[in-house]
Amino acid sequence: MRNACGVEILHWEQRAIPNQSFMQRPIYLDCHSTTPMDERVLEAMLPYFTEHFGNPSSTTHAYGWEAEAGVKQARQMLADAINAAPEEIIFTSGATEANNLAIKGVAEAYFSKGCHIVTVQTEHRAVLDPCGYLESLGFEITYLPVQSDGVIDLAELEQAIRPDTILVSVMAANNEIGVLQPLAEIGAICRQHQVLFHTDAAQAIGKIPLDVEAMKIDLMSLTGHKMYGPKGIGALYVRRRHPRVRLASQIQGGGQERELRAGTLYPPQIVGFAKAVELGLAERESESQRQMQLRQRLWEQLSQLEGIHLNGHPTKRLPGNLNISVEGVDGSALLLGLQPVAAVSSGSACSSASTAPSHVLTALGHPDSLAYASVRFGIGRFNTAAEMDQVAEQAVTTIPSLRQAQSVVPQV
Repeated sequence: MRNACGVEILHWEQRAIPNQSFMQRPIYLDCHSTTPMDERVLEAMLPYFTEHFGNPSSTTHAYGWEAEAGVKQARQMLADAINAAPEEIIFTSGATEANNLAIKGVAEAYFSKGCHIVTVQTEHRAVLDPCGYLESLGFEITYLPVQSDGVIDLAELEQAIRPDTILVSVMAANNEIGVLQPLAEIGAICRQHQVLFHTDAAQAIGKIPLDVEAMKIDLMSLTGHKMYGPKGIGALYVRRRHPRVRLASQIQGGGQERELRAGTLYPPQIVGFAKAVELGLAERESESQRQMQLRQRLWEQLSQLEGIHLNGHPTKRLPGNLNISVEGVDGSALLLGLQPVAAVSSGSACSSASTAPSHVLTALGHPDSLAYASVRFGIGRFNTAAEMDQVAEQAVTTIPSLRQAQSVVPQV
């Protein structure tokens, strides 16, 4: 078919990438960036696109009731997953929005009490940037260092808390190096000093145990797409009792979500998010063991090379996380060398366009040369032992070649 100018118009199915049929896609090992959706999640979502498509706020007819019922059930499932009450779950567009609502919302609501916030140097930009914004408004932010293994020093945390401290924000699991922070101990310190405790648990939900009561967590940010659910959906847990957390809404215009987050709820995403959490909890123990075995299998082969450094605590980390730095190799060249076989990254996908070294690795005390030469392997639900061997073989072949090539200095 041609348009009025005689130019041929292709149907979208005909617009394939050139030679796509001859391209073999690399093994996906970037599960800290995002995960493929589990087919069981998609199956749970589909009816809410075509059958139960009503607005959950339309409570005067059956279409709205059906959608509302799906949202209510999902809210309960998410609450049960972290030992919370369903009314304490506020749906958002993802963990970034949840982090902004938690940090800015507390800052505005508790401004009369104090203007000091404590966080960590290795946090995700979705925490560091809102904190930086608050600094521009006159708030004081303490950025705690981490030890060489990526874990904070609890004594330093307690020393950082002041009479005017209103919030401590420490992520549950680091998105680059997978390190797990001691949430229960942090929560106990915050509760003792009557300071609110927020954690970004985007990487942790469904992978490690989370209990807001046992860990004394007051605010928790969650997302769906890091655990085989849909993108564009997340949640913020906001404690309602002992203590009751006050927040200033950051999005007005409808009164939804206890007037903390205006906007029409999206039942397909919400239902998919809850299903992903349900599956993650049901399979967590067996899947954690399997991923740790895959991680160890990959590490044992990579560590045979000299100059390979493991970044982060060797055991206090997400089961599927392996982050290494390679001496004598340019990070970009290393990623290109692995690209034919493995889809991996050098750090946070949200900061992939940055030319600066990883702020997480520099916080560990690494020199720029090692911070630039890092690779993050994110092992997931659908990876296999055979794939670990393929990736290791490619790395063991590529790294010496790159070292030899980069050691040759052109003569002028």
